[in-house]
Amino acid sequence: MKIVKYLIPVFAALALCACNDEPTGTSTKVPVGGEEQPEEPEKPEEGGDDIVSPTPSFGLVSEKVTVDPAKTYQTMEGFAASDCWLPNQIGKYWTQNRLQIATWLFSSDVVGDQPKGIGLSMWRVNLGAGTAEQGEASGIDANNRAEAYLVDGKYDWNKCEGQQYFMQQALRNGCESFVFFSNSPLVQFTKNGKGYSDSGSNANLKDDCYDDFATYLATVAKHFTDEGYKVTHISPVNEPQFNWNGTSQEGSGWKNAQIATLAKELDKALEDQKCNTRILIPEATAWDQLHSGNSSDRGGQIKAFFDPSSANYVGDLAHMDKVVAGHSYWSFDNWTAMRNERAKVAKAVEPLGLRVWQTEWSMLDKEPSELGGSYDDVTEFDIAQYMSRVIHNDLVVAGCSSWSYWTSMSVERYSQKNRFELIQTTPAGGNYSDDFTQEGSIRATHNLWVLGNYSLFVRPGYIRVDLAHKDTKEFFGSAWAKPDGSQIVVVYTNTDKTKGVELDNTFADGKELKSVYTYTTSATKDLQKVQFNTKDKVFIDPLSVTTVVYNF
Repeated sequence: MKIVKYLIPVFAALALCACNDEPTGTSTKVPVGGEEQPEEPEKPEEGGDDIVSPTPSFGLVSEKVTVDPAKTYQTMEGFAASDCWLPNQIGKYWTQNRLQIATWLFSSDVVGDQPKGIGLSMWRVNLGAGTAEQGEASGIDANNRAEAYLVDGKYDWNKCEGQQYFMQQALRNGCESFVFFSNSPLVQFTKNGKGYSDSGSNANLKDDCYDDFATYLATVAKHFTDEGYKVTHISPVNEPQFNWNGTSQEGSGWKNAQIATLAKELDKALEDQKCNTRILIPEATAWDQLHSGNSSDRGGQIKAFFDPSSANYVGDLAHMDKVVAGHSYWSFDNWTAMRNERAKVAKAVEPLGLRVWQTEWSMLDKEPSELGGSYDDVTEFDIAQYMSRVIHNDLVVAGCSSWSYWTSMSVERYSQKNRFELIQTTPAGGNYSDDFTQEGSIRATHNLWVLGNYSLFVRPGYIRVDLAHKDTKEFFGSAWAKPDGSQIVVVYTNTDKTKGVELDNTFADGKELKSVYTYTTSATKDLQKVQFNTKDKVFIDPLSVTTVVYNF
């Protein structure tokens, strides 16, 4: 089956009116004191009072683009965000606005023409090192301390109450995968008794505690598996190329040999627990650490762990997943460099038959040269739309089958705008307060809805199919097919003029196109839904991220 489309530049501003410049009808800012009202999940509506866009009539020059479901690439495993650092406090103390946060993150429901959330299908859960129990003595910044389930030799499953609240809401909304990750070994197992490290490039883990730490990780995974959570993976180390000798958060450096030792102990512990959870490594700081550098030290991690000739080979462990995890930091300054770096990752994993996951990104770096100005000059939507460029190239060039944002919720400080969160959370005392024990206010950022253009529609099991279109930094897209062939989803990012996309619904296999919808995120729209007649052009707004859903 081949779908033929026509990509049409539109030179008249009237096209914007034809593409519905109506408000979404839903406020994404919730003040202090919003009332928490649990609801039963609602099913997405097939029909209803959909906005139907008329077709502008212009003299247009077309470029043919095809979607070919017969030519396939990776299968999507999930889109995620993490629960570092504030969710434990917000989930515990904010009894009014926390449900709205969870709805924005996990709900897949569409009410009328407005999605209630972005339907994250994975949730990354931080297994803290116990710095919260140490308090001020931990040396870790107050809002980044994390609790542990093992204290004074005893497990306390009432710990991490706020984190567990969001886990429960994720499960309730159908989140399909929980990935547990660790930034530092438990403080009782570290060499310096702290959640930060002074061991340089070596692991801050006592030599005789590798098995103890592994047992802890496996025990927590088994407990929550038995509680009904699908804990698919444990990631035991994070960004091992950093020494983590600062006090901003928990962390430890790791050499490849130390990671391999821990992986072997974790494999044994999972086997002892009869737990099917898989091991995910190495959460590399940046993509180049996977394919470049000294594999006997902290670089070249694809070869170090998955090449059978390596001294640190762990690819044959029973619980080791055949996937390499890396972070998209330090590699997104411009379109060309971004794609070149990710192509190297794809080339490195291909002969070893590995999948690739992008497990952490936010706009941490200096402003990209192609962002359009300094962070002071650009808008929040500029930042969100640039994120779509990162997501797209991670999926299409690196071939990632999972993509995760870093902090699901955070505080905006120092004119950071929306660089570090999906949902902005403001404590009652203001942005510079560290007291989250009182109810604060929340706001869904453009990042949330742009990620939703992918996460809400490209579901686990969807297969990336060929979109025969030359991507440019001004206009790019990816196409995905539902496994049963009943739906094609195409996610476009347009930083230029309005585009028209016309579908030829004459198929070799005789399938009939039943409906076409777009969901647009822009500076003024949050996943706004529009229904198109099946024989009409579909219009992609300028300066937008738009998902086109074709139902057969």
